[in-house]
Amino acid sequence: MKTRLALLVALAALAVAQTPVNPPPAGARPPAPQRPAARPASAPSYKDLRYPPLGAIAIPKVETFSLANGMKLYLLEDHELPVVNGLALVRTGNLFDPPDKVGLATITGMAMRTGGTRDRTGEQFDEQLENIAAGVESGIGETSGSVSFTALKENAAEVLGLFKDLLTAPEFRPEKITLAKTMVRSSIARRNDNPSGIRGREFTNIVYGRNTPYGWDEEYATVDRISRADLQSFHRRYFFPKNTLLAVWGDFDTVAMKAAIEKLFADWTVEQPPVPPFPPVVDPAARGTYLAVKKEVTQTFFAIGHLGGEFRDKDYPALVILSDILGGGFHSRLFRRVRTKMGDAYDISADWGGNYDHPGIFQIAGSTKSLSTVSTIQAIREEVERIRTSEVTEEELKTAKESALNGLVFAFDTRAKTLQRMLSYEYFGYPKDFLQQYQKALAAVTRADVLRVAKQHLHPDAFVTLAVGNPADFGQQLDTLGSAVLPVDLTIPPPPKQEAAKEGADTLEKGQQLLARAQQAAGGVERLAAVKDTTQVADFQTEVSAGGLQLKRTDRWIAPEMLRQESESNAGRITAFSDGKTGWIASAQGSRALVGAPLKQMQGDLFRLYFRILLSDRIPGRKRNALDDETVEISDAAAGQIAALGFDAATGLPRRLLYEAVAGGGQPVSVEEEYADFREVGGVKVPFQITISQGGRKYATVKVTDYQINTGLKPQDLGRRP
Repeated sequence: MKTRLALLVALAALAVAQTPVNPPPAGARPPAPQRPAARPASAPSYKDLRYPPLGAIAIPKVETFSLANGMKLYLLEDHELPVVNGLALVRTGNLFDPPDKVGLATITGMAMRTGGTRDRTGEQFDEQLENIAAGVESGIGETSGSVSFTALKENAAEVLGLFKDLLTAPEFRPEKITLAKTMVRSSIARRNDNPSGIRGREFTNIVYGRNTPYGWDEEYATVDRISRADLQSFHRRYFFPKNTLLAVWGDFDTVAMKAAIEKLFADWTVEQPPVPPFPPVVDPAARGTYLAVKKEVTQTFFAIGHLGGEFRDKDYPALVILSDILGGGFHSRLFRRVRTKMGDAYDISADWGGNYDHPGIFQIAGSTKSLSTVSTIQAIREEVERIRTSEVTEEELKTAKESALNGLVFAFDTRAKTLQRMLSYEYFGYPKDFLQQYQKALAAVTRADVLRVAKQHLHPDAFVTLAVGNPADFGQQLDTLGSAVLPVDLTIPPPPKQEAAKEGADTLEKGQQLLARAQQAAGGVERLAAVKDTTQVADFQTEVSAGGLQLKRTDRWIAPEMLRQESESNAGRITAFSDGKTGWIASAQGSRALVGAPLKQMQGDLFRLYFRILLSDRIPGRKRNALDDETVEISDAAAGQIAALGFDAATGLPRRLLYEAVAGGGQPVSVEEEYADFREVGGVKVPFQITISQGGRKYATVKVTDYQINTGLKPQDLGRRP
């Protein structure tokens, strides 16, 4: 992304009126009026301003060390603010995902942080860090993994300890893996919602090739195959000292910080074979015109281009200038012609994409009126041919070079930004002075260079052209561009049926032990089993992002499987009833049979009902399988129901419940219910507050206002329609 330096120059004259403090004496002649100063013939223009050329970007002095365990350490003192920051770069990435488990690296990076460590859960991490205004984050992208931290100077030692624990020994708690997988599933379900997102994803996949890691997408099936053991193995393979670069910058003494980090990481001595190179990019020769049909849009989103290059390519600076002249902003050729002159495009840009260690993508992208799809693409092709056949103007070259050079100022305007870029150079094997080399090369680009690289690197005959839109609204069909139109299939393969975790005699025995402890903590198994009916009244408040809905809900249950739910809001009342097999739903508009997703939801609610889930060992067909020391998976294969119940290590009481529900559009969504505020009702402890999250985001808060047990509810009362 290029950053343009904007200059605002305001030129004005300021007149100051002079009023005498004391009046003139009587009879004195008034002063002669002064003649106004002569005005200049013309006001100066901002174009007349002259600035010295930008100097070389200053590289801060970074102290570099190799620790005894093989980890490289970079320290940069910066005493401007009393903070300390750190970043560990690990040579890994989603390019190492197995083809049948695409999404493994992403989910590993997510669950590292949320899963906490053996000594601290993710929530305990959150609380400790929030109390000291600090942060620790993790993630894994295409070609790198990272764990970072930020802390106030006085808390740096404490945060460094948490950072080290998370980097070296994450716990990958099963419920957080489930949550991470559901968030990825949610993104899969929504990936065709945005036509701009479709354009970016599909264009990238076509250019790189769908049969390579650069063109793979996560699918429900690949995500569902990922296990906790896979995450642990992935972390073990790539997270080791010799595969890690650690940079720390901020308000500290270098000698003291080096000693502290050496001591902190002295016990991290894991050894692994060197990590192999990332897979090479092979041009799939996928040239041609592609169409992704999106009938509901009123404009066409397009992308045109082919493989680009690497940052280290000798022609990369000239190609940056070329792309800026072609489509870098308001001054560019494409903007002036396609948007300003033709008035068809809503936005348009050109970029010669580079990567550190594999080719990026040269891409001209934008959106246009559906009617003008073909004419806009034809105009773009003409501008590409024009820049390949004649030199750009001196003014175009000057503007583009100033834009690129000024952009460097903002990319390296702090010592921290410069250090992180230097860390990337080291990570990918670039020379330490690559930044200065690049700056000089930009300044040296000539008009002849732009023409040469345009002829050498732009290949219109190899272009991939992708249009996302409604072909019924195109003024001309895409095949008039001169090639057959290849369809892009946007179908999302459906998710496989949810399956329970693998079990063994030991995990089943441990699961029963965990459940028995929870039964005892809640009041004892006999008291739980004695509950034959319940009435729960609660205030239900969804988050603003979920509509900000307020409602009062009353749930009445009669053992074993009779449930009535009544919800009241400003929109009216909705009542649903189920006996576990059938049911009905009623509102002001009438009553109808409970079928499909609503019936499945009620059946899920019955399966997960507090007293029934705690008594799962007394319900035929249910299995209790321990996932870890604090979580038991309750499953019923015949009913098609699975839920993971997590317990509080200190009290043994249920702490959270994780399961999948059906969201709008029929797609699965991960739900987490977190229990709090336990109170005793009839000798049994029940939660009076439940926080509900969907897809990893807080969805609603439920506060119980009344809870009654064994009031003598009758089946006919629950089954009576309003």
